[in-house]
Amino acid sequence: MMADFLTNRFALAGRLLLGNSLADWLLAGVVAIAVWTGLWILRQFIAKRYQRYSAAEHRTPVRLIAYLIGNTQQFLLFAIALYVGEESLNLPEKLQHIVSNCVLILILLQIGLWAGRAVRFYLELKERERGGTQLFAGSLDIIRFVAGLLIWSILILVALENVGVNITALLAGLGVGGVAVALALQNVLGDLFASLSIALDKPFVVGDSLVIDTFSGAVEHIGIKTTRLRSDTGEQIILSNADILKSRVRNFGRAQEQRALATLRVTYDTPDGKLQAIPKLLEKIVGEQRHARFERCHLKNLGESSLQFELSYFVQQPALNPLLDLQQAVNFRILEEFHRIGIEFAHPTQRVLLDRVVPGK
Repeated sequence: MMADFLTNRFALAGRLLLGNSLADWLLAGVVAIAVWTGLWILRQFIAKRYQRYSAAEHRTPVRLIAYLIGNTQQFLLFAIALYVGEESLNLPEKLQHIVSNCVLILILLQIGLWAGRAVRFYLELKERERGGTQLFAGSLDIIRFVAGLLIWSILILVALENVGVNITALLAGLGVGGVAVALALQNVLGDLFASLSIALDKPFVVGDSLVIDTFSGAVEHIGIKTTRLRSDTGEQIILSNADILKSRVRNFGRAQEQRALATLRVTYDTPDGKLQAIPKLLEKIVGEQRHARFERCHLKNLGESSLQFELSYFVQQPALNPLLDLQQAVNFRILEEFHRIGIEFAHPTQRVLLDRVVPGK
């Protein structure tokens, strides 16, 4: 009797959990742990050597693969280990479907993270190619946001289809609802697409000095909906991206040269020789300045009370040598040279002639 009891108990234990013996469950667990451990060791091995593979001498695909492996999450390793371990078991169809869906969702989640990381890797690579500055930070944030929105939308639809949701009807419903939402949020969506246009076309970047209609200032931030300028007087100006694209934008941040135009008024009693020497003298003064280019100097007008010379010159590197600094240096030298050679500036004057009336005549 005891032998039959033990035999039945062992037979029951063999069919204990969901039609699989304890030995099968133990084997599946060992296989899953082994797979997870092997993948974790491989991930750690590559992650520790990522800095070596990220050097510029390696090809971009190799650096991208190393970057993505180094950013692989633990739940992907768990999903692969669970799938391999489950293959050695004979589970009920419903439970097997649940396990497969869980594994698929975890894999899609990792694919979404990989896709986002790949976009970030590409954008950071382009940013380094442009000099490694933060000038394109606003544009990169916009592109990352739009790319992430598209990636996760596609992955969510794939996941819903695999768990049994009829995405055709869902997309039809979303299409109808999307029209209503688009009409309600047309201003917001207009700004969003305008920000994407700014990010891709790059009419300006962070740090550029802009004049937009009656507003002027340096770009501080390019956002999803607005662009923010810091004006010369200190306040922050917030402009809609859609409004910016409809406006005429003057970008002084990309000016290779900036022009200075000055009018010099001298007196009529200045000797002819000194008058004729003024254009050459002003050309010499401008030529003394760094990053300055002389254009012309002419006696332009014979005014009512002065002779008017017009001086035109350019600052060739505005970022290194601001226009106002150059104008100040040129003006100081003009004052110095005119004082040295005895040329007087004219002041607005008016001469009144009075006839003397003699009594008795």
